[in-house]
Amino acid sequence: MVPPRAAGQRVDLFVSTVDDEEDVAFVPPGISRSLIQKLIATGELTVDGHVVRASHRLCGGETIVMTLSDPTPTQLVGEPMELDVLYEDDQLIAVAKPAGLVVHPGAGHDTGTLVHGLLAHCDDLGGIGGELRPGIVHRLDRETSGVIVVAKTSRAHLEIARQFAEREVGKAYVAFVLGEPSPKRAIIDTFYGRHPKHRTRFTSRLTTGKRAVTSYQVVAAAAGISELQIALGTGRTHQIRVHMADRGHPVLADREYGGRQLDRIKDGGLRELVAKLGRQALHAARLELNHPISGDRLILEAPLPVELENLHQALCTCAGLDG
Repeated sequence: MVPPRAAGQRVDLFVSTVDDEEDVAFVPPGISRSLIQKLIATGELTVDGHVVRASHRLCGGETIVMTLSDPTPTQLVGEPMELDVLYEDDQLIAVAKPAGLVVHPGAGHDTGTLVHGLLAHCDDLGGIGGELRPGIVHRLDRETSGVIVVAKTSRAHLEIARQFAEREVGKAYVAFVLGEPSPKRAIIDTFYGRHPKHRTRFTSRLTTGKRAVTSYQVVAAAAGISELQIALGTGRTHQIRVHMADRGHPVLADREYGGRQLDRIKDGGLRELVAKLGRQALHAARLELNHPISGDRLILEAPLPVELENLHQALCTCAGLDG
């Protein structure tokens, strides 16, 4: 079913463009625009039972049906790498992704991604969910560390994707930001979309668009830095980074959204730690979802990596708190 927010979009663009976790139940990840156009041309993609052109504009509420052949085994070659496995069974694997590791191949990243490491680790991952993103049901930015879950079977892939799309997955983050947000606890609920001038960025300063919901709580603050506990109500690309930056509190060391203003940090020791971070100070600390087969609730947690743990301890000391 086409969501109302897709009204006015070309059908080929809608089906081939997946920016958010909420879209994955509507569109299988890894489907290219060229493949969609081929399916449209051959009548294997229909809208409300009708063959349409690639330029057909959607209204919202339509039913799109695609006839897809069996998954194509990926041509990617696994690359052995050290994985911090948090949980694994025959249906899924959860790992703690380090900052700096790209999740799946894309422009400029043909090798050395998490997918390459998973293909070497898992014998039966290839072909699930797309040739370039086998098993992937959600993503973390390159410079964000933390929990990521990957499906090992088609059944698990579909069920976990459904949970993300229907917002049944609990997502908790730790973020270190510039300044001290006020109030100390709040829910940010805005429209959200691509920045009108900078196409690689997103913005919440819109009067229309998709909805984005972020809850935060300040747990420590001193010398121009705050540590936040964050829960996501939606899964928009760059959501935490944008919501905090648009309120004047960018994530520390975030190159894209203004997090390198070291002069705002009033303590020399903290300033030095941030200058040496080498990654944005954002960590996916916990992910909660139902097991795709048993239905049992899984709570997957990744501790802070050492560079963020050191920042946490230094901030607590500066704030006069116990770490």
